[in-house]
Amino acid sequence: MPEMLTVLDVIQRSSAFLEGKGVESARLNAEWLIASSLGMDRMKLYMQFDRPLKEAELADMRSKVARRAKREPLQYILGTTPFHELELKVDQRALIPRPETEQLVELSLGSLGENDGEYRIVDLGTGSGAIALALAFALPRAEVFAVDASRDALELAQENALGCGLQNRVSFVLSDWFTDFDPEGEFDLIVSNPPYLTDEEMETAEPEVKDFEPRSALFAEKEGLSDLEQIVSGSYSRLKPGGVLWLETGILHREPLLELCKTQGYASAEGVEDWSGRPRFVKAVK
Repeated sequence: MPEMLTVLDVIQRSSAFLEGKGVESARLNAEWLIASSLGMDRMKLYMQFDRPLKEAELADMRSKVARRAKREPLQYILGTTPFHELELKVDQRALIPRPETEQLVELSLGSLGENDGEYRIVDLGTGSGAIALALAFALPRAEVFAVDASRDALELAQENALGCGLQNRVSFVLSDWFTDFDPEGEFDLIVSNPPYLTDEEMETAEPEVKDFEPRSALFAEKEGLSDLEQIVSGSYSRLKPGGVLWLETGILHREPLLELCKTQGYASAEGVEDWSGRPRFVKAVK
């Protein structure tokens, strides 16, 4: 007779297995995966530790744990991730939205003022649609454009818009930055989390990033600056006077970007640290 395994047995075995494969927070990862297989919230597992598991449940758990052991990101296996006040679908068509990018949304909102303004906003390199959708959700009267050079990423962003009930609030545009995107009128806010990793940073990145997330959304030429420079240069003429550009950047990019903002004619530019104190954001005002 086969051994009867309980929820706790599988959590403990999966945790040890994932830890051996170098997965950080192995126990937490195991709990998320097992809860996903059982179709329940992770916290409910704690009330079901003694529950015996059926073979079909175990097979699904083994499959998910095996994927995580190969360092596939947890969010891709679960298929969704929370972002700001939304739940977004995530897969290998786009980057997984990070907590730092939630801070970028907060900073962007803070620079606009009242939430009921009729703002015009563009999110350049929208990926999963995270920034554009979070801003559209928070700003009910804003006109929001989500731009990406990847057709696959745009399709994912549109699926997320539909899932969040925001499909009528955001316009999706296939364009390499401003190349095929030049609508009439100026913007109150341009925001972007573009590719900015260097060759060296790509090489030393965790397998979850290097082996699974789209390289085109991570790596940039010129020591990570090429896309950031295009955005700074292209945004100036498209912002209203007093309009704001917010960028998520690499760790060594602040000074060259502030210098570029100055030569482009922005009225002011400053660097802003993320919650961990890392120099991550640049704000420029026309």
